[in-house]
Amino acid sequence: MSVAETHAQDVLVIGAGGAGLRAAIEARAEGATVALVCKSLLGKAHTVMAEGGVAAALGNVEPKDNWKVHFRDTMRGGKMLNNWRMAQLHAQEAPECVHELESWGALFDRTADGRILQRNFGGHTYPRLAHVGDRTGLEMIRTLQDHVIHTGVKVFMECTIYRLLTTGGRVVGAVGYWRESGKPVLFKAKATVLATGGIGKAWQITSNSWEYTGDGHAMALEAGADLLDMEFVQFHPTGMVWPPSVRGTLITEGVRGEGGVLKNSKGERFMFGYIPEMNQGEFAENEAETKEWLRQTELNQAGRLADVTARRPPELLTRDVVAKAINKEVEEGRGSPHGGVFLDIFTQRTPAEIQRKLPSMYHQFKELAEVDITKEAMEVGPTCHYMMGGIRVEADTAAATLPGLYAAGEAAAGMHGANRLGGNSLSDLLVFGRRAGRFAARAAKEMAAAPEVDEGQVDAFVQRMEAPFQRDSGENPFAVHKALQEVMQKYVGIIRSREALQKGLGELTKLKARAANAKAEGTHTFNPGWHMALDLDSMLTVSEACALTALAREESRGGHTRADFPETRPEFGKFNHVIASAAGAMKVRREPLPEMPADLKALIGGK
Repeated sequence: MSVAETHAQDVLVIGAGGAGLRAAIEARAEGATVALVCKSLLGKAHTVMAEGGVAAALGNVEPKDNWKVHFRDTMRGGKMLNNWRMAQLHAQEAPECVHELESWGALFDRTADGRILQRNFGGHTYPRLAHVGDRTGLEMIRTLQDHVIHTGVKVFMECTIYRLLTTGGRVVGAVGYWRESGKPVLFKAKATVLATGGIGKAWQITSNSWEYTGDGHAMALEAGADLLDMEFVQFHPTGMVWPPSVRGTLITEGVRGEGGVLKNSKGERFMFGYIPEMNQGEFAENEAETKEWLRQTELNQAGRLADVTARRPPELLTRDVVAKAINKEVEEGRGSPHGGVFLDIFTQRTPAEIQRKLPSMYHQFKELAEVDITKEAMEVGPTCHYMMGGIRVEADTAAATLPGLYAAGEAAAGMHGANRLGGNSLSDLLVFGRRAGRFAARAAKEMAAAPEVDEGQVDAFVQRMEAPFQRDSGENPFAVHKALQEVMQKYVGIIRSREALQKGLGELTKLKARAANAKAEGTHTFNPGWHMALDLDSMLTVSEACALTALAREESRGGHTRADFPETRPEFGKFNHVIASAAGAMKVRREPLPEMPADLKALIGGK
């Protein structure tokens, strides 16, 4: 194969989810020419799976809410490993980004007096999530997509970017291939933004769709950028557990935000027994308190109550706490028939309220599991959902440690620390997608001419893409992927240990050898086996990074739990793990957390 098709723009944006779309819009607004490349179809981004809402301290339901409270919640939720500057910018700029989205045509649910309605979510002190029923991500993508196509951005759909190109230690574009024809394509750019999402398809049970293979993380690392906090993987507490064909499919936290309760096989509200000591006094301790909270919340949203004074239900603790509680209930024999627990909304809400507030959940269970959630409980369990770690970026500009490269959304690290609060992902991609696009465009404008592309480097990458077709015999790539998912689920899952992680790393070494021998059958046209053979490189890279840093972090914190180190150790709260590539091998090092200003420290310490 040879590259017969080349495109050149000022800014290349890889990934067309919320972060990529927002970056492309901003780069174009700065006057740059922009190419937007997506692995799937435009509009088919994983952002649509973010159902519950976008977190922003608008103060529409609870006037006491403000950016300072949102900042404090984010830092506490991230167990203080967040990049404090990113958390600050996020909390301050999220309201503006939501209003901007509304000005572009996004339709949000409304309060009685016509303002954007906000709902409760785990880890947030006040109702903070602006939402459109339980289809918020879909509305966001619709709005951003409509906006981007009118700005002059060139969109390239069903195109997989394989590797970044560098010249003189600077990113100068990327090489990939058309998924339909298999033909290579070259993109030249003065600045490149990675918005490729997460890594969840390396696990067996995941809410993530097929695109989430860690492409951005892997190509950034190989090109010379740093990765950060790769041990922190979020397992969402509530994925579907039955039937097997949809195991892991997300059930929005909005169900619990609207009053849904978790019960074990004995019918017990078990979350009352899992409230961490640090949260005692913040959450309801019995059924009566929960009912009073729901009553006050309804009156407040209807404008008939000024303040909700009742304590929140423990189902709205942070995702790491709830996921581990569910895991323990199942392990100790109190799980549901199919290995989960029960999520009950029908005893808390009327059928009409459920269908109005949670229309997607109602249809999802009706169509996929033949369960009517207005009459029956849902069976739920933890599912691999979100990567807190990713490409290391500078807070204000979203610039990676490699010149010419920027990152935003789930591909970037730092914002969420050890654990992400629900709803912060959508506001994160708006805030930092905007910043990535802005500063990428400004950097591009400062360059008189685009750097030269190394043709030898392009040819080498094209040969690597072609390699699976050149083998006379070899491994089935789907069999290797299945084995990888089993390894990650078993050894690098929700509960980890030194022994398990070491075994997992050993298995990953074997799988790398198998993947290097993966064979593609047939032609390049519409060839999913070939696509999987190439995706394996990325998934194995991010899997090894996750396992290595998880082994190095000998404590339990946020989304990382060690059975052999169950306590949170203060000394491990002073640094992040950074991964760099040296001579083709990953090296893990510790870097101290950046010093936080005294005024922000005071915000976190106070109530």
